[in-house]
Amino acid sequence: MSSLLIIGTQWGDEGKGKLTNYYAAHADMIVRFQGGANAGHTVSVNGSPVVFHLLPSGISVPGVKCVIGAGVVIDPHKLVEEIDKVRPLGIAERENLLIDVGAHLTLEYHRAIEAAQERARGAAAIGTTMRGIGPTYADRTAREGVTMGEMAQFDAFARRVRDIAERKNTLLTKAYDAEPVNVDSMLDGLRELAPRLTPHLADTPSIIREAAASHGNVIFEGAQGTLLDLSFGTYPFVTSSNTSAGGLAPGTGVPPSAIDEVVGVAKAYITRVGAGPFPTESDGDAAEQIRRRGHEHGSTTGRPRRCGWLDTVALRYSIAINGIRRLIITKLDVLDECEEIPVCVAYELDGERVEEFPRSAEALARAVPVYETMPGWLSDTSACREAGQLPQKAIEYLRRVEKLSGASVAAVSVGAAAHAIVHFDHVL
Repeated sequence: MSSLLIIGTQWGDEGKGKLTNYYAAHADMIVRFQGGANAGHTVSVNGSPVVFHLLPSGISVPGVKCVIGAGVVIDPHKLVEEIDKVRPLGIAERENLLIDVGAHLTLEYHRAIEAAQERARGAAAIGTTMRGIGPTYADRTAREGVTMGEMAQFDAFARRVRDIAERKNTLLTKAYDAEPVNVDSMLDGLRELAPRLTPHLADTPSIIREAAASHGNVIFEGAQGTLLDLSFGTYPFVTSSNTSAGGLAPGTGVPPSAIDEVVGVAKAYITRVGAGPFPTESDGDAAEQIRRRGHEHGSTTGRPRRCGWLDTVALRYSIAINGIRRLIITKLDVLDECEEIPVCVAYELDGERVEEFPRSAEALARAVPVYETMPGWLSDTSACREAGQLPQKAIEYLRRVEKLSGASVAAVSVGAAAHAIVHFDHVL
């Protein structure tokens, strides 16, 4: 068996979905272990882009079992929408889509509470996707969440949801002066969805272990990126789950010892959606060029992404947090027209040069990037499929990234198409 964990090393949107889908052709099982409908993975299915929010990115590959683990929070309406969207393609059937009984549900009152909280924060708003992810994880921790497994006994499930929803309505109306949710309408909708979802329920840790015992290839798919990790990201401008490798065990029931390798994914530059510190952010023509060429708009929200130059201080931090030895660099082709390419190698913080990533968001906001400028290759890389076809200056850029980050580059992506990948070292 080979078990591979694919992790984003930046603030998400690195291209993990495309890579998971690509490597799924060599896999027996894909396992999503955290996050919710706030994550969007865009993959090419039969030549057309499809955005998955909850379905594992390998769902379009015939014969691959896809698992939504216990660490994922599931908006049942969004999941059924996704299943319906891809079902004409002959995928997301009962045989190849499994949902862990312990995965928690994101319900209407979670979305209402998140929206009310963001309004209450005013200028200090975090910039969430308003998908109810934070309140869902908060309820899970407070032992007031409801799980997918409970839907199988719907009458008991409905009584419990009603009890919780009434308390949430009190919070909405009294604390936030917001409209309450219509509990009857919410439950009617859930009653319709339950028969669509409960056939997919399973004790997924035992199924994953079975795949391992039969020497299958298992890919674990992360959502968002390391710098959004609840414990080790730029808190409070983070997501509400552990997006780093440490989130795997509680999100799947699989021990860390079962993972053969953690592969990091990083864009050749860096982007961020929402609020929070971003030392290498550019707001000039260069950022607009990257945004245009890279189609940098959020796949979940449609918001334009903030764009900047590659930050190897942050990259080294992510590599250390996750135990990454090999990197996959995506969107190298976006830099094809750049005459010069700045790379952040350190920060200046309070008059001193620092090469360690600050754990404080406040300190990171004061960090000034120290750049090393490399020459661009001014050549189209989108047709390259072998390392020898890449321009020499592009190779030099990648080698410099290796030296600065401490990890080797296994492959680079040079376009949106599934096959637009150049391998230096095969991952699976």
